[in-house]
Amino acid sequence: MRSRLFRYSLDQTDIPEGLSRARSIMAEPDYMDGDSDEIVKPKKLLNPVKSSRNHQDLHRELLMNQKRGLAPQNKPELQKVMENRKREQVLKAQKEEQEAHKKRSDLEIELMKRRETLEQLELEQHKNEEEQENTPEFVKMKSNLRRTKQEVDGQERAT
Repeated sequence: MRSRLFRYSLDQTDIPEGLSRARSIMAEPDYMDGDSDEIVKPKKLLNPVKSSRNHQDLHRELLMNQKRGLAPQNKPELQKVMENRKREQVLKAQKEEQEAHKKRSDLEIELMKRRETLEQLELEQHKNEEEQENTPEFVKMKSNLRRTKQEVDGQERAT
């Protein structure tokens, strides 16, 4: 056996490099020598399903349908079940998201109301500031004089 391996590794001049390395590692089978005719050489076993006439006809029909562009109309049962499950999961996830948005606690509702009122107040203040910036200066001075007059009148009444 060793002499065969050694001899084999020396006769690699006509084999490409990638194959020669792999073949030098693997042992050569004994039945390849051709010395022994009494040894039964292995043959590839036939697959009884593929060799059956029904299978060949079905395969031929499927290939012809595929070439024509006709897919089988009925999906396999497993594929139908898996598609239904996936669709149900997506619908369930969407329902859960909608329920999460709909069901809000009392605290969340109250916080939302407060946030809305604060936003409205900020908008009003912003509008007032814009109005004050756009008004002429004599109008501003007049309003300031009124406020000071009211404050002075209020102090006189208190005393």
